[in-house]
Amino acid sequence: MADLRAGLLGIGMMGRHHARVLRELDGVELVAVADPGGDPHRVAGGLRVLDDVQQLIGAGIDIAVVAIPTRFHAEAALALADAGVHTLVEKPIADTSEIGQEVADAFADRGLVGAVGHVERFNPALQQLRNRLQAGDIGEVYQIATRRQSTFPARIGDVGVAKDLASHDIDLTAWVAHSRYTSVSAQTAHKSGRSFEDMIAISGRLSSGTVVNHLINWLSPMKERVTVVTGDRGTYIADTATADLTFYANGTASLEWESVSTFRGVSEGDVTRFAFAKREPLRAELEAFRDAVGGAESELSTMREAVHTLAVVEAALGSATAGGELVAIAPREA
Repeated sequence: MADLRAGLLGIGMMGRHHARVLRELDGVELVAVADPGGDPHRVAGGLRVLDDVQQLIGAGIDIAVVAIPTRFHAEAALALADAGVHTLVEKPIADTSEIGQEVADAFADRGLVGAVGHVERFNPALQQLRNRLQAGDIGEVYQIATRRQSTFPARIGDVGVAKDLASHDIDLTAWVAHSRYTSVSAQTAHKSGRSFEDMIAISGRLSSGTVVNHLINWLSPMKERVTVVTGDRGTYIADTATADLTFYANGTASLEWESVSTFRGVSEGDVTRFAFAKREPLRAELEAFRDAVGGAESELSTMREAVHTLAVVEAALGSATAGGELVAIAPREA
């Protein structure tokens, strides 16, 4: 079987990594790149840098990756759908969930693979966590809390921290829990002088009854990427920056110190840090995209799942605007 002819729209900060991985994938040939801003990171190699998505389609591509600013996602994705090109769009899927639904429907109606780059699904620690939760290792899941903090990114100019980063946490939470959001409330802060928020705190609930919390900002002098899952048998902590997964089991040994036993509620048990293979998430994601085009099942975020994620982000931003009131999430087609 001939290699899939791949096109890449956008070769900026994120696109340069897609270019590297696409060139290294078996069964894929990167044949065209396009970016109206040129090639600031010199990743085009021997390829001419095309101007737009139509020129990219004209190169005769089978698959495409869209890694351009959010406000251009929908227009590019719809053009690729019309051309019959299987496409992975970087997150979020579009500016709004309503437009995102149009994109999702366009790919579904044409029988094309349409995916969104929620790459945390391919973080080894989160894949291990999802499998262990599904196997019932922790019992009933009570709470999932995430923290995603870092310095301000020069690469982002058209969205706030909610669409850029909270979308990761919302997608990974629903994915590891096998459960969608039913409600959220949130508070935001604007400290950088931009119209977009640079800090958000979200609380919510999944359809399973699990309580969720997300703390996300661009205002911290360190980088933190942590997911904490607490259940009736203990707590998992996934550090997605290092792809480490640790389990803190509830204790089974009796405590003779009465005041400590009463205060703690559950006692401290064994601590296990798991060892497993750690592959680059972006490589695993693009391999899954390639294989999905060939008919294989995968853990890729579908476009319809990405619409739900964006709807949750919108609900959180709406809640913050309304002073933190609880906002219900309307169910959507899976």
